[in-house]
Amino acid sequence: MQRFVGAMDGVSELAGRVAAWMFFAVGLFVCFEVFMRYALIKPTIWVDEVSRIFQVWAAFLAISYVLKNKSHIIIDVIFRAPGTIGRKLIDTFALFVVIFFCVVVVKYGLEIWWKSTVSGHTTDSYLAVPKVYVQSATWVGFGLMALQSVAEIIKIWTWDVNDMPEQTMGH
Repeated sequence: MQRFVGAMDGVSELAGRVAAWMFFAVGLFVCFEVFMRYALIKPTIWVDEVSRIFQVWAAFLAISYVLKNKSHIIIDVIFRAPGTIGRKLIDTFALFVVIFFCVVVVKYGLEIWWKSTVSGHTTDSYLAVPKVYVQSATWVGFGLMALQSVAEIIKIWTWDVNDMPEQTMGH
């Protein structure tokens, strides 16, 4: 189990780094487009769509990283003390809700992705990018989040409170 936790933490960390670089690239693309459009008066045909695809992928890749680092919004009014049985149960329940939602999104996301793949659907733009590239971000991102949720449940029940990383404890 600890191997799985380590592997998922590593994958989520990598996904977060890739997402950060993709957001950085979007910033560069937009700056390039502004320069091309207003300085050279030669707008590009690719920046808008490529930037949107990168943003979609970056957002979905980042969700497992955010969960791993506890960087999402957490409201803990009643069960504040880490390591108590009440806190473990509430955190586990919340993660099971997340897993359920992720599984539903992955299931329907895969169905939509598969239909687009088989049909050869493309975006309605000059580039006509296959929708497969955009739609796969949904099930990949939520699949990673579901797996990271399982890793977080394992951490809750197997790790000693004193050994857990600081970001795991703080809210």
